[in-house]
Amino acid sequence: MSRFLSIVRRDLHLAFRQGMDSMMVVAFFVIAVVLFPFGIGPQPNTLARIAPGVIWVAALLASMLSLERLFQADYEDGSLELLALQQVALEITVMAKVTVHWLTTGLPLIIATPLLAVLMNLPEEGFRPFLIALLLGTPTLSLIGAIGAALILGSRRGGILLSLLVLPLYIPVLIFGVSAVDAVIGGFPATPQLLVLSGLLVGALALCPWAGAAAVRQGIE
Repeated sequence: MSRFLSIVRRDLHLAFRQGMDSMMVVAFFVIAVVLFPFGIGPQPNTLARIAPGVIWVAALLASMLSLERLFQADYEDGSLELLALQQVALEITVMAKVTVHWLTTGLPLIIATPLLAVLMNLPEEGFRPFLIALLLGTPTLSLIGAIGAALILGSRRGGILLSLLVLPLYIPVLIFGVSAVDAVIGGFPATPQLLVLSGLLVGALALCPWAGAAAVRQGIE
């Protein structure tokens, strides 16, 4: 646990020193959502109907912007090899980096979501399940993305390859995240969808650090 926290502190310090990455992610998220009312018109009913899907897709794409740098900086300066050679399991290192990615990407997106939901005229009853779904779904996106980021280590044009690797795996999170809000707006409980998102998160917590560590080992050999 002490090693996990030390890696988290180190990466958070580096992230705050290079704060433009997190700001760009949030800026992309906000701009992508704000453009939709200009493109389809300001009709409240239309915006309310598409709001959950638009915000979820924008959050999904925004979370991918910083995935390529999840391991790349440490790979380029040799720090990743040192981390892999230490006695601490590499899975802990992967989990620490995923935690930092969520704190600097997923959490700011969740904080910005209520304002965008108001802009998109999302019904009031959809706010709570929307935030819960994002709290469950965005860590899963970071965990899945870590596998893709590890697989592209050392590859050229890794950003395009990363998108092809992780986007299909993001689809279940997107489907159940949107349907949770749609269910509540339609008068149905969102419990089934939120339970599925919880199950996806638990499965990702169990499998993704192990798979990401295996991909990192392969990338540095």
